Amino acid sequence: MKIHYTLPAAVSFNRPVVTVGTFDGVHLGHQKIISRLKQIAKQTDGESVVVTFDNHPRLVLHPDDDTIRLININSRKFERLEAAGIDHLVVVPFTVEFSRTPWYDFIRDFIVGKLKAANLVIGYDHRFGNNREGSREKMQELSLQYGFHVEEVDEFLVDGLEVSSTRIRKALNAGNIREANRLLGYEYSITGKVVRGNRIGHQLGFPTANIATDDRYKLIAANGVYASRVEWKGELYGGMSNIGIRPTINDSKFAVEVNIFDFNQDIYEEYLTVYFVERLRDEIRFNSLEELRTQIKSDELAIRQLIRERNIPAPVIY
Repeated sequence: MKIHYTLPAAVSFNRPVVTVGTFDGVHLGHQKIISRLKQIAKQTDGESVVVTFDNHPRLVLHPDDDTIRLININSRKFERLEAAGIDHLVVVPFTVEFSRTPWYDFIRDFIVGKLKAANLVIGYDHRFGNNREGSREKMQELSLQYGFHVEEVDEFLVDGLEVSSTRIRKALNAGNIREANRLLGYEYSITGKVVRGNRIGHQLGFPTANIATDDRYKLIAANGVYASRVEWKGELYGGMSNIGIRPTINDSKFAVEVNIFDFNQDIYEEYLTVYFVERLRDEIRFNSLEELRTQIKSDELAIRQLIRERNIPAPVIY
């Protein structure tokens, strides 16, 4: 996949098949659109082109709303799009000024004039331009004038309901990782640098890597204990994660931490990706660190069993 942050005056895409969206999550609904994009490109001997934005529109249009959280930071979103097998990713700066662009100008000047789209694929509820005035019907009318084809892709349904980023965020906020992963089509993850914590895990016999996430707008799933997979330098390990405030520990702050099974490496200041497989339980306040240690041992046994059942990669044979 080639990523284009700027486009030359003359774009040389071959019969480009284009879609436009924020694609937060790159979930099953998005994947349905991308699948159709690729299918048309193959049928027409063209190239698949996804247009997305370097800033999520809500972050630009509502800068004072501190409740906005995104399923994927840009780097992970780009990885998911590359994994989907598209040819080109065009990243457009989203600004307040850009948001005021009339739909007609955007299609005429960018989709047709700049990209020279042969086909435009849109989701069933997608609208272009200022105030979302560019509907499918208007796209169809414009396509006759400028000589491109428009196709609308129906929503993707799970349990009779549309798969959407909003639905996935609700599942993550409720700690329903199994549901979120089912709607995403892959495992929700957090990537960040390993930073030094209070080393209570070492005292308990379960050392943890504390993860500082790269983006303040990254959506962190609900507090609790999770079965996880951990990726470090291309290797996958089993592990158990905790998201929350660790209520048994006095003066503890919010943290995302993971105990990596059968692992003994110094990884401070290095980057990990933690994939969340299943939520085991809520955070619990214990009367002592010894009670907490006993519970963690029980959690480890349960998660190792889950790892065996789910065939999650680990560096040892159980």
